[in-house]
Amino acid sequence: MTKEIVDKQRKYFLSGKTLDVSFRLDALKKLRASILLNKDKIYKAFLEDLNKAPIYVDFTEIGMVLKEIDYFLRHLKRISKPQKVKMSLMNLGAKGYKYYEPHGNVLIVAPWNYPLQLSLLPLVGAIAGGNTAIIKPSNYTPNVAKVIKKILSIFDDKYISIVLGGREQNADLFEQKFDLIFFTGGVSVGKMLLSKASNNVTPCILELGGKSPCIVDEDCDIDLAAKRCVWGKFLNAGQTCVAPDYFFVHKSIKKLFIDKCINQIKKFYYENNKLKKDFTAIVNQKHIERLKNLLEGQEIAFGGSIKDRVLEPTILDNIQTNNKVMDEEIFGPIMPILEFDDITSVVEFVKNNEHPLSMYYFGKNKEIIDYVLKNVSFGGGCINDTIMHLTEENLPFGGVGLSGMGSYHGKKSFETFSHTKSILVRKKSELKLKYPPYSDKKRKIIGMYFGIK
Repeated sequence: MTKEIVDKQRKYFLSGKTLDVSFRLDALKKLRASILLNKDKIYKAFLEDLNKAPIYVDFTEIGMVLKEIDYFLRHLKRISKPQKVKMSLMNLGAKGYKYYEPHGNVLIVAPWNYPLQLSLLPLVGAIAGGNTAIIKPSNYTPNVAKVIKKILSIFDDKYISIVLGGREQNADLFEQKFDLIFFTGGVSVGKMLLSKASNNVTPCILELGGKSPCIVDEDCDIDLAAKRCVWGKFLNAGQTCVAPDYFFVHKSIKKLFIDKCINQIKKFYYENNKLKKDFTAIVNQKHIERLKNLLEGQEIAFGGSIKDRVLEPTILDNIQTNNKVMDEEIFGPIMPILEFDDITSVVEFVKNNEHPLSMYYFGKNKEIIDYVLKNVSFGGGCINDTIMHLTEENLPFGGVGLSGMGSYHGKKSFETFSHTKSILVRKKSELKLKYPPYSDKKRKIIGMYFGIK
């Protein structure tokens, strides 16, 4: 069945229908209208799967997708045109252009933590680039997956299709030949997908994760730092790939920082000393058990209680770098606090571990900020904020090393879902030195051009 859809989409792509920019713009308008038409169903599905309140759905799911669509409705005609580039002395008299063409048939595999956004945001880029696409949402959020299918039912499956199911369907899809695969999820599945894709030399964009550090230095605005750290850590109950995973806090402010974080947690998520009912749930019982294991034997400064699939915002104090909570990405509402007094030790620790997807620094010293940015490799991040870098359409979003490869958002999405075809156009004028016979004089001139002595 999957192969039939892939073959059907490849045939449709080869018909050239998706090459027309007006066709792409029309598809984006239809997608936008369908999302808004089904927004009540979206809200209901998120409450069922993740207990995610509509306000959070608006700005972390629906809003992100609509913003991306609107970007392309404004800019696609301009950015899809051939781009003229300047020619070097060697090609004096010629003209150079970059032509953008679609890859072809694209597979988009989405995770469960932001199931609508991470299914449809890449799809927007795929449509803008002129591709056909198959979407595979996570089966951990089945109700949202069904709504995504409803949203995409406006398209013929020879153009945009959706495959529901779990590992069996994933395995079947990974055996097919695609022209590009866009995957968001865990490292282990990402590695397996990359191995499968290599059989067909299929390019892959991998948006993975990892342990994203947050450094809170002694000269920071501590009230602002606490507010932004708490928001970033506990958004979506910590089930965010770019959430600050662990916190290195300068020893001179650690106690005060924890106190301010506790106050901020109470302001954001509690009412009458009780956790609000709209705090996002953990996706399933398996993940609850995993998080429960991380809490065992820890020094809990705040929180720690679990009811059904809801773990309240939790702060862990006096964490050491060899603590079990530091072994893997937490992906839950647990905030480990580590102490430091020398920034170089923090930088060395981060450098000696896998590249994180994001990194955050709170402080005012420009020299230290430059030192951190220069010496640590990570996908992207913020100075004096958390998470907000991924909301900016003009900043490409993606990982590096084990946290991923490739990036997207805004214009970068168009470039990711397009192949850049380089074209040189020449008339009669040219550099005659390139033709034999080659004299000593020609060799000398060529050597001077290339800097060969």
